[in-house]
Amino acid sequence: MTPTESEGAHSVDLIASLRDAPLFSRLADEQLMRIARHARRIHLDEGQTLFQQGEPAASFYLVCRGRVKLFRMSPDGNEKIIEIIREKRVFAEALMFNDQDRYPVSAAALSASELIAINSADFATMLHESVDICFMLLGDLSQRLHGLIREIDDLSLRTGASRVAFYLYTHLPEKHDSFLLDLSKSVIAARLSIKPETFSRIVRNLSEKGIITVQGRKISVHKRKALRDIAG
Repeated sequence: MTPTESEGAHSVDLIASLRDAPLFSRLADEQLMRIARHARRIHLDEGQTLFQQGEPAASFYLVCRGRVKLFRMSPDGNEKIIEIIREKRVFAEALMFNDQDRYPVSAAALSASELIAINSADFATMLHESVDICFMLLGDLSQRLHGLIREIDDLSLRTGASRVAFYLYTHLPEKHDSFLLDLSKSVIAARLSIKPETFSRIVRNLSEKGIITVQGRKISVHKRKALRDIAG
């Protein structure tokens, strides 16, 4: 299914959405206007593909609403989620810094989503013209890189049970004992590099120990310290 593009999107609306994103928040009005002239809104239904691995990479994207997963398929047909992009974040912008002109991953919407597609060639020209924009983009890329490195460390050094406990513990609000999972259990399992049935078994084991209870998407934590100890 091909993403449907909004027609006649006003530059004012695009500029407002761009300014709301941390990466673009410090740009001058004329810089935002230039980006908006070469940008377009895209609406995706849940599960709809934005691009496939290997397709030409002419744009990078800002998520205005919803969530997008970046993933690759393994030779045995299993999906490996590389990253989940949430609102106000950009993705595929790093391709401007190398000679790679095709997307190395696929992208699909985890929920109904609205994005802004930004022309990579024009933005790259802006980078050549402005050192400030270069440093802003490099700072954003650096933060994401450090986050991915921490995640790799967590996945390589933790057991499956520890990964699940760590995920639940880090999503638990400090002053509350429950929260709602904002992703499906299969997506969380893929993000943690475990099988869905393994995720379900670990959650069931935590429930049997009285550490948590599960009601649909709601997770209630009764023994915060025990969950933290398992998380490591």
